[in-house]
Amino acid sequence: MSGQGRPDGEVYLEFLPVGRQVKVTAIDAATGVEVSVMGPSSAAAADLKALALRKLNRRLADLGEP
Repeated sequence: MSGQGRPDGEVYLEFLPVGRQVKVTAIDAATGVEVSVMGPSSAAAADLKALALRKLNRRLADLGEP
């Protein structure tokens, strides 16, 4: 994945509508670390993606992953 996220790693993203919300799950392919965020279905997909990637990067940093 280019842009945000780990520059050398691959990130899988899943968007799952739940009522009027969207659950976005981001999974780091190298480590299997997974995070989820929720947002309104009216939010831009790019904004939800950016939020999920920031949360994933924070989790990886907390775990000491490169």
